[in-house]
Amino acid sequence: MKRTARNLLGLGILILTIVLFVRFFQAHPQYWQQLRHVSPWTVVWVLLLNCMMVALLVAITRISVRLCSRHIGLKENFLLTSYSSIANFFGPLQSGPGVRAVYLKAKHQVRLRDYTLVSLIALGLFAFYSALFLLVGTRPWWQTAGALILVAGASWLVIRLFMKRDKQPRQSQLKLRANLLAGLMILTFLQVVVTVGWYYVELKAVNPHIHLSQAMSYAGAANFSLFVSITPDAIGIREAFLVFSQHIHHVSTANIVSANVIDRGAYVIFLLLLSGFVLSVHASDKLGLKKLLRKDAEVSAR
Repeated sequence: MKRTARNLLGLGILILTIVLFVRFFQAHPQYWQQLRHVSPWTVVWVLLLNCMMVALLVAITRISVRLCSRHIGLKENFLLTSYSSIANFFGPLQSGPGVRAVYLKAKHQVRLRDYTLVSLIALGLFAFYSALFLLVGTRPWWQTAGALILVAGASWLVIRLFMKRDKQPRQSQLKLRANLLAGLMILTFLQVVVTVGWYYVELKAVNPHIHLSQAMSYAGAANFSLFVSITPDAIGIREAFLVFSQHIHHVSTANIVSANVIDRGAYVIFLLLLSGFVLSVHASDKLGLKKLLRKDAEVSAR
């Protein structure tokens, strides 16, 4: 019932967002005319940055699996990451990480609690860097430092609580090696940098006067929407976060709406291209995902 309620809430937010977008452009047709003249190179750049993000996700998955004392091949990793990225958009409630977790458990015997713990560490780092980018360019240093301490403390608390709830810690195969953790920190930082890059490209396309510091704060706010995402690609949730944080990044509502139209359009094109590739190489069959997911559902039902 909780899952149904969340799905219905997500659907409601999605419909409401579409309605608000349509009404906005009806009331301000000049912004729609502006979007019609956006350079195709803007879309190309966003597509390239999305490709970079997939490459980073592949690298993060590799390190995460290694931290769990397992290994995954590059080709298999890329197909899994591509498939889960598509599922993350079209599936309910950010289902991509769940697809990866189920696959790695069934195919490589990666313990779910180990992989979840590594994912929580990565999310904590992602939240820390997003808070840094949100505030560092626009707020006083003491506010930035205070926010970073708060985010780091909250992340550590969540991780500690999760670790304490492990009823069978001796079964853990997790080895938090310093070199792998350092790699995870660097890759997660690069993730946030890439988001700054593509938001900067989109914002520049609708307003040439946007500064890099604004794009950094804008990206930080947008990234936090992923933690409460109940719609595909956080549609509606991200826009709300960006509007509520306008006093930090100082990007106008008109620019937020226009930039997000470019972002959604380019991302759908990227996913369609990625879907075409996944289908052409029969990624689902090669990975055996359908059988693995069906088996996991049967085990859960028992």
